Amino acid sequence: MGVESNNYGHALRFGLALNPVTTETLVEHAVLAETVGYDLVSVDDTTGFDAWSTLSWIAGRTERIRLLPIVTLAEQTPAVLGRAAASLDLLSAGRLELGLTGAEPGALAEAIDIIRGSWAVGDATPLRHAGAHYRLDGAERGPAPAHNVPILVQGMGERMLQLIGSAADGWLVRYPAALESGNIVVDDTARAGSRDVREIRRILELDAIDGPAIDWVAQLLPLIIRHGVGTFLLRSDDAAMIRRFMADVAPALHEAADLALPGLSTTAPIRPAASIAKRAPGIDYDAVPRSVEIIEPGDLQYSEVRSTYLRGGAPGIVLRPGTVEQVADAVAFARAHRALPLGIRSRGHGISGRSTNRGGIVIDVSALNTVEILDRPTRRVRIGPGATWSEVAAALEPYGWAISSGDYGGVGVGGLATAGGIGFLGRAHGLTIDHLRAVDVVLANGRLLRASDTENPELFWAMRGAGSNFGIATSFEFEAEEVPAVGWAQLVFDASDAAGFLVDWGAALEASPRDTTSFIVLGGARRDQPAMAHFFGMVDSSDPDTIIARLQPFAEIAPLYQQSVQLLSYSDALMPAQGEANSGNGEPVSRSGLLTHITREFAEAAAGLLASRATYFFQIRATGGAASDIAPDATAYAHRSANFSVVAFGSNRDRLNREWELLHPFFDGLYLSFETDTAPQRIHDAFPPKTLNRLRTLKAEYDPTNLFHDNFPIGLATGIETETRSDIVTETKPETEPEPEPDEMRMTS
Repeated sequence: MGVESNNYGHALRFGLALNPVTTETLVEHAVLAETVGYDLVSVDDTTGFDAWSTLSWIAGRTERIRLLPIVTLAEQTPAVLGRAAASLDLLSAGRLELGLTGAEPGALAEAIDIIRGSWAVGDATPLRHAGAHYRLDGAERGPAPAHNVPILVQGMGERMLQLIGSAADGWLVRYPAALESGNIVVDDTARAGSRDVREIRRILELDAIDGPAIDWVAQLLPLIIRHGVGTFLLRSDDAAMIRRFMADVAPALHEAADLALPGLSTTAPIRPAASIAKRAPGIDYDAVPRSVEIIEPGDLQYSEVRSTYLRGGAPGIVLRPGTVEQVADAVAFARAHRALPLGIRSRGHGISGRSTNRGGIVIDVSALNTVEILDRPTRRVRIGPGATWSEVAAALEPYGWAISSGDYGGVGVGGLATAGGIGFLGRAHGLTIDHLRAVDVVLANGRLLRASDTENPELFWAMRGAGSNFGIATSFEFEAEEVPAVGWAQLVFDASDAAGFLVDWGAALEASPRDTTSFIVLGGARRDQPAMAHFFGMVDSSDPDTIIARLQPFAEIAPLYQQSVQLLSYSDALMPAQGEANSGNGEPVSRSGLLTHITREFAEAAAGLLASRATYFFQIRATGGAASDIAPDATAYAHRSANFSVVAFGSNRDRLNREWELLHPFFDGLYLSFETDTAPQRIHDAFPPKTLNRLRTLKAEYDPTNLFHDNFPIGLATGIETETRSDIVTETKPETEPEPEPDEMRMTS
């Protein structure tokens, strides 16, 4: 006759309830527990040591083991407790579980609401609570913990059990005899609240059992099968017993449980019913690869990954692979959902592309963020796509090296290194892609290929300028340049004569030596304020006299309001990351164009755009120089003759598009990282006919089902393009709500 089972499907875990005899033995036993394989350690406030202080110290001495403070709520303020819990979870890399005890059920229920509310940083409203036990009137939320911290409640009595069934993630049980009747109340309450009873883990504290492992199994196995215990916390301060439990008892109990309940040890974590209710249609969540970390709309961390730097989003699922193999697994999942949008994200900017979406899939490779020196004599460096350029610059600074990137340190490597990379060292050293020597790519079919001049050279050609259409880059190999120090200038000019300023700056720039690169930013006209131009310049030299000589012609263009010139490392000069990387809201509106020369006619048209107030941010970046030394057909970035890259941001799509049309005739190409218009003509602006035909031929080879189609898609070949199609009408977009104006240099390239 079989044994009746009331198991909840939780894979077994084993923990050590620390008995703090002395501070030395307490920490020693915590480290020992991690060493021999325990899953968690707990500290109870009632043992005489403060759980937070104790576990904070233990967190710094351990790396893997989970941390469970059992906190007496009567001695804590819930809002402060929430912040403390989030902080410890962040500091311990997501290892915290929170145990609560020592208060009546009503107070515990309110405390749980406040704690979870403090973690809900995606809610922009202040945290308020008006209860019988606690009151909050507009407290600040945050920080958010590193993961969904489970809240476990210790207690007995019908009202306490009902609270556990309605609000807790787990029940901390002191006595085995309480399980049978207690489970009935917990489960009935959970079902009444439309919760899955499997959401609530049962954690049992136990004392050592005399006898061999078989005796332990005989007593503990029925608690697993009949009463659903998923975690055992051993109470012991005996080092020999701590070792023996994991060496003998835990393996035997695992084996017996798997025989009685096949598959228990590989059971996936139970997702709460409230989270499941927020899932997007059309996604087979049960088919998500177990190897890959995922974030769903119902998860606490969703607010941190749903959007990008400027663009709001609401993807149905975010997959966060941490290895190349996991990237392949994520791509396989995307292939099975071909009808859904697919965003690929390196570090969250994605102004023009679609590294977020609504209802679709996002593959976020930010965990692939290493920076590794491969060979010092050749300055060869391997960089993961999830690193930021400020992290790269900081890693290269001790060697006196740099790789020309954009202007902003918060930009992810992956997007820039597959699009172009117009940065402050551009005239001296070319585009970012000009320093790329090899790239590893996971293709649409899941294969990993290495592309370089000698391995898959056609793919290597395409990845430098149109890489988002061909796969997911998992690492890049660059050749850095020797850049021990740079001159860094920030000047503010009177730009009352905007057209005259643009002409004079353009002429000074083209006349300057290649070691000098500068960008300018002008805002739209503002009432009762003088028109100003912000100049940002870099001189690739460590000689102060050379730096001043290069900058002097620019300083004479117009009256100066402000000036600053410094000798810095490239790392220090790169604009630091500002604000939240994933706090975008709405749709950015921007237009881009590549320009050979700033003529008087172009300058007057640009001044008209500024006067129209259709743009609040107008930037021109210098390129050319070394970037123009590369043949147009050497990479998929073909517009090598351009000396300037122009971008305008606006708050109204139709209005900006109308004014931009006056500038469009002056352009020869666009820089796709800054273009948000999705009209068919834009793809022809970005790629000349010969380049586009070559790209589409390769697309048919490497991505014939067009899986990667959401980031400035080149499409599949339907015929040979022989000329730029100027007959295509620009797509009309509905007017959008005004966007908040970004800080002036919070741009990417």
